[in-house]
Amino acid sequence: MNRENETAPVALQDRAFENLRFIRDAMERASAFTAVPGLGGVFMGLLALAAAFVAAQEPAGARWLAVWLSTAAVSLAVGVVAMGWKARRAGVSLLRGSARRFALAFAPPLAVGALLTFGLVRADEYALLPATWLLTYGTAVVTGGAFSVPVVPVLGLCFIATGVLALAFPGLGDVWMGVGFGGLELGFGVYIARRHGG
Repeated sequence: MNRENETAPVALQDRAFENLRFIRDAMERASAFTAVPGLGGVFMGLLALAAAFVAAQEPAGARWLAVWLSTAAVSLAVGVVAMGWKARRAGVSLLRGSARRFALAFAPPLAVGALLTFGLVRADEYALLPATWLLTYGTAVVTGGAFSVPVVPVLGLCFIATGVLALAFPGLGDVWMGVGFGGLELGFGVYIARRHGG
């Protein structure tokens, strides 16, 4: 009888821990991914505004492409670091739950954008690159944003609208890139930083 009393609390404790783990996992699955980096978006927007100015001085070609691709690489690094910093502060894992679903939804449109970039550069169609980048990035933000706070898909839709304008007026590619990757990232970044914790 004494032995039964000793094992019952252990079994109850194990069961309680299992229930807590289930509840935590369910809450994590249901919650929105809030580690979208507002401050990182601000910095990425500033980088893109500078890149739009520099790229506008270059004729379409290898140097123009190098300006935008190097800016994209630096912005990606800034975004990843800022997201990791914000997730750590919030106690959220970037490898589980809504963060993982965000990444899985965000990545395919970016991969498509990279493939289209390769094809358009081979075809010497540089004028279509700004629209392609704005549209595919906007799609990535909308799809990833389905697992985030409501303002994130709105940002994606604004990128898509800017991409449509870039298709309609391809001669203003650097302007549209500055509006999208510069202005939208900057404006929404400030909003996210203020309303959603950095």
